[in-house]
Amino acid sequence: MKLTDSVLRSFRVAKVFRENSDKINCFDFSPNGETVISSSDDDSIVLYDCQEGKVVALSMSPVDDTFISGSLDKTIRLWDLRSPNCQGLMHLQGKPVCSFDPEGLIFAAGVNSEMVKLYDLRSFDKGPFATFKMQYDRTCEWTGLKFSNDGKLILISTNGSFIRLIDAFKGVVMHTFGGYANSKAVTLEASFTPDSQFIMIGSEDGKIHVWNGESGIKVAVLDGKHTGPITCLQFNPKFMTFASACSNMAFWLPTIDD
Repeated sequence: MKLTDSVLRSFRVAKVFRENSDKINCFDFSPNGETVISSSDDDSIVLYDCQEGKVVALSMSPVDDTFISGSLDKTIRLWDLRSPNCQGLMHLQGKPVCSFDPEGLIFAAGVNSEMVKLYDLRSFDKGPFATFKMQYDRTCEWTGLKFSNDGKLILISTNGSFIRLIDAFKGVVMHTFGGYANSKAVTLEASFTPDSQFIMIGSEDGKIHVWNGESGIKVAVLDGKHTGPITCLQFNPKFMTFASACSNMAFWLPTIDD
């Protein structure tokens, strides 16, 4: 099945899990799309099986992988899960948000909610190879960066009522998306669909807003009956399903074939 405007509008909640007593603050699909792992403010980590619907509680699963972290101490650190020690450290001029590109060779750092810096992972200690200056908005802060799967776009999430889509090579703002509820400055996760064609974000009223990334037109508003703000939202990388979370985790499926 191919993702189209009509297919996106047809998505409905297929299953809701109520394993948590507090807000789900982060989740991620495995690369093969078969599992989702989530963490919550209730200090639990839950693994969901997307194919069988089983739920397994975990403390932590060691994965042979590197990751980067941005901190309030104005640093970005490079880590390897096989080592307890930081593999690299970079000092910045402000609180950063960061993201790897799809190839894992480049990462982007958003600094002070006004600047995107691109680094080569193999030589990031030499500084950024590109810097994009954005218009600063005093009403909100950047809360996340994401590359599209084709590596051509970067999505900037904020704790305000808009998100921005920029060209990953030129730093030009392609679209600014708004019109969703976020009056309490909640950190809401925005995501691309796997084909890089659509952008999705939840809202404080439990609805999900979807735009066409090329035209900038809003193509769907989906209501999952969430009991709180949708703080986490991701599309499955392999299968035609996505997940959204407040303190509950909802899995969505399309109701038409296209």
